[in-house]
Amino acid sequence: MKTHAREFDTLVVGGGIGGLTSALDLADQGFHVAVVEKEASIGGVMIALSKVFPTLDCASCITTPRMAAAAHHPNIEILTYTEVSSITRDGPFFRVNLIQKPRYVEEKLCIGCRQCEYVCPVDVPHEFEGGMGARKAIYVPFATAIPQKALLDPDNCMLCGSCEKVCPTRAVDYFQQPEQVTITAKSVILATGFRLIPKNIKKEYSPEGSVNILTSLQMERLLSPHGPYGRVIRPSDGKVPDSIAYVQCAGSRDQSLGISYCSRVCCMYAIKQAMLISGALPLADVTIYYMDIRAFGKGYEEFYQNARAMGIQFVKAKVAKITEDQEHNLTVRVELMEEDGRVEDRSHDLVVLSLGMVPGCNPQEFVTVGRDNDGFVKCAQPKLAPALTDQEGVFVTGTAAGPKDIVDTIAKAGAAAIEAANYVRSLQSTLSDARGPGDEENLIVVERAVV
Repeated sequence: MKTHAREFDTLVVGGGIGGLTSALDLADQGFHVAVVEKEASIGGVMIALSKVFPTLDCASCITTPRMAAAAHHPNIEILTYTEVSSITRDGPFFRVNLIQKPRYVEEKLCIGCRQCEYVCPVDVPHEFEGGMGARKAIYVPFATAIPQKALLDPDNCMLCGSCEKVCPTRAVDYFQQPEQVTITAKSVILATGFRLIPKNIKKEYSPEGSVNILTSLQMERLLSPHGPYGRVIRPSDGKVPDSIAYVQCAGSRDQSLGISYCSRVCCMYAIKQAMLISGALPLADVTIYYMDIRAFGKGYEEFYQNARAMGIQFVKAKVAKITEDQEHNLTVRVELMEEDGRVEDRSHDLVVLSLGMVPGCNPQEFVTVGRDNDGFVKCAQPKLAPALTDQEGVFVTGTAAGPKDIVDTIAKAGAAAIEAANYVRSLQSTLSDARGPGDEENLIVVERAVV
């Protein structure tokens, strides 16, 4: 089937807080923007957080208005559950090949009523809840997802037909296939974000079968008012923990793992979570084992001092090993750096690993841009123009260029939008000067082919 291709001024790769901010800044100036997100909903990592530091404002209250604004903006088109296959130069423009993954639900027909979800007999661990909650084999990604469209997990579907029978708009399509779509864009912004270091990257910190050693994002979901349990409990037995430990630099600043850099935000999000735990569980002991506290932003040092005043214990120590007994209680072996290196075993009910950031993807798989030694997109002029890459017309923002907090991500997203806007205006001016009188734009026709 042939269709007229859409031409955009800017393609934004990634629908997190950075990508959405860049898209909105450009769209408000009258530019036409396409946002491509590989997940089934926009929002990125921030939509899963409980609160932000150092103000402790609701993360969802900040993110959802931007998600809604982008979804309803007349100059923005959002393509979710879509991956970028390639971005190549085509004259003055970029030719972008996209693959829309099958939801097995027709987006235009789905009304988000969740009737399919209610009748589905299958329960599987929910990825959005860090594997602690449950979802159905056909489901809407989360309560505030945009778009509010269901998708079917073929790996866990029983093909019982219940969802198809109950769907009021007959949107379920078990035979849906991936589709390849080609668009053109005058500029590209890479907002591909980050992912956490795998929890088991250090075997000493991840004994086999342990469920009471959590990642920082899992703890965010436990602290969230709409999280999997509605309160902070141990996943193994539902017990309210009396003692919680944080292990800092769990995989980052470690040459043996090839991750020598500091991820910047780990200290601050651990302090934020510790303060929230102290509010939710006032009788619980919270200990943070750290090598250095890096409070780098405005108000961050005061935030750290407030946490100390609340009674949160900060122990300067190196964690050597974490073990678990048959009752799922944890023992943390630490080398106390301020006590002549004395080694001590300490018991805790719950341990949270402050995992660092690594690049969300390798953009070189679909576009020709340089990467630095740590794998992040290389900035051509990091001090003067941090959004510039080594390819003209391709810009970068947020944690795609390196570890950042939310404040810096939003600021850099604005910078990327400015660079893209200036580049597109310059390109339009050049094309206008080169176009002779009476020339007309040619419609670009592409194949929308089944992969």
